[in-house]
Amino acid sequence: MAVKDALLTLLVNNRERDLSGEEAAAALHVTRAAVWKAVRALEEEGYAIDASTNRGYRLRPDCDVLCAAGIEKFLRPEAGALSVETFRTVTSTNLLLRDRAAAGSPEGTVIAAGAQTAGRGRLGRSFFSPTDSGIYLSILLRPQLPADRAALITTAAAVAVCEAIESAAGKSPAIKWVNDVFLDGRKVCGILTEAAFDMENGRLGYAIVGIGVNVYAPEGGFPEELAGIAGAVSGRREGELRCRLAAEILNRFLPRYRALPGGDTPEAYRKRCFVIGRRVTVHGGGGEYPADVLDVDDECHLVIRTADGELRTLSSGEISIRLQNN
Repeated sequence: MAVKDALLTLLVNNRERDLSGEEAAAALHVTRAAVWKAVRALEEEGYAIDASTNRGYRLRPDCDVLCAAGIEKFLRPEAGALSVETFRTVTSTNLLLRDRAAAGSPEGTVIAAGAQTAGRGRLGRSFFSPTDSGIYLSILLRPQLPADRAALITTAAAVAVCEAIESAAGKSPAIKWVNDVFLDGRKVCGILTEAAFDMENGRLGYAIVGIGVNVYAPEGGFPEELAGIAGAVSGRREGELRCRLAAEILNRFLPRYRALPGGDTPEAYRKRCFVIGRRVTVHGGGGEYPADVLDVDDECHLVIRTADGELRTLSSGEISIRLQNN
C-alpha cells in the first residue's frame, strides 16, 4: 500500500482527534518527511486536511472521504466476508467488476467510486455520476437462483437502499417500481443489475448489482435535464455519511440476498412501493398505455388493471406517474 493510502486509512480511523506527524510516521514506519509528502499528495487529490504545527493532521469535518477503510469501519458481521476496493474515478463500477467476475473474483467483491465517467443506467441510458457527491457501488454475486428469479436481486437491493438511508440519514425514502428510490418526490438512487447466465443449468453464472446514490447535490446543481427529477439524500456535507451509507447498503442487502428466494423482501418492497394505488403510464411493447396499479406480488411483479379492465402482471418494463383526470 502506498504511503498516502495508508495515511488516509489512518486519518479516517482517527477522525475524532489530531494525529501528530511523529505518531503517523511511527504507525506507518516511514519518516515524518514522507508523512508530509503523503499529506500534500492527498490534498492534491481533493482531500481536505487541517494541518497544524502544534497539533498535527486531521480530516476536516466536511471532508466526506469515500474509501475502503471508511466503509469497512461501519460494516457489521451480517454483511459477511467482503473485499472492498474504492477509487476516486472510474469509467463504470459495473464494467470494472464485470472484468473481475470474468477473471474469477469471488462473491462479495465490491468496487465503489466517487465518480464515473461512463456511468450506465437501465435501457442503455447514461447515469450522471459527478465527482464527490454520490456513491457508485457495484457488488459481485454468484447466486444459486434460477434465471427467472433474478429480478428479486434488484428488489432486495432497492429495499436495502431504503433501509440504509433510513438508518444513516434518518430519512424515509420510497420505491418507484422497479428499481428507483425516491425521497421527497425526487429520485435519489438508481439500480442496475446485470447477469451472466449458465445455459446448461438455467441458473445465473454471476450477477453484478450496481447502485448509484445521490448523497449530495453536485456543485453547480443537477444538469437541466435532471433538475426537476433528481434529488439528494442530504442537504449538507457530513464527514462520514458516504462511507456509512455505503456500508449500510451492504449490511442490509447481503442478508436479504442470501435469504432469496425466501425472506421478507417482497413484503418490505410492497410496503415502500409508492405506486400502488396510483394511475401510471406503462411504457413498453412499442407503445404506452394508462393503467391502475393494484399491487406488487410475491415475485415483486407489478399487478395492473388497464383502462379496458384487463388484469396484467408486469415482470419488467418501465412506468411513469403523471397527473391524470379519471
